[in-house]
Amino acid sequence: MKIYTRTGDEGKTSVIGGRVSKNDSRVEAYGTIDELNCFVGQAASVLARETTADWDDLLEHLTLIQHELFDCGSDLSYAVADPRKMKVMPEMTERLEGWIDLYEAQTPPITKFILPGGSEPSSLLHVCRTVCRRAERRVVTLSEEQACPDEVRKYLNRLSDFFFTVARAANARLGLLDVEYERGADVFRRRS
Repeated sequence: MKIYTRTGDEGKTSVIGGRVSKNDSRVEAYGTIDELNCFVGQAASVLARETTADWDDLLEHLTLIQHELFDCGSDLSYAVADPRKMKVMPEMTERLEGWIDLYEAQTPPITKFILPGGSEPSSLLHVCRTVCRRAERRVVTLSEEQACPDEVRKYLNRLSDFFFTVARAANARLGLLDVEYERGADVFRRRS
């Protein structure tokens, strides 16, 4: 099988149920999710070679997230969503919430905004967070213009919170403190 088909040479691409412009909001949304998936893979690759902490749990979670990001893209690729064929379910978002709580317990209290960074794993997980937020914005745009499965938007919203939390947990596991934004006021309170 050849990888090139030439069917997109005129600026159109296929979605399930038709063909659209390559700059269609639907294509932009699932394309940004694909970009996010690449960054998640990069973060996982860096964690896999990191020897100073045990990353097995996070690597397992990131691998599952990569599969679920494909599910998100699949759900968005329908010109008209068929609820019977949607793969992103509320349980996936709920599971992310459990993981967020688990990793948040590994981090010191936070009161101010923090600067992304500290360690390479943390920096890459912050990149995942920001690309995830962009993907979420693209899905919101899509949902304002066309039919769009709500569960994908909810999943991405929670996923960006997950990346924020694991970026902080990565620094904590490596014995590094997050760098607080020094001109910021106290804005966070630990939930009980």
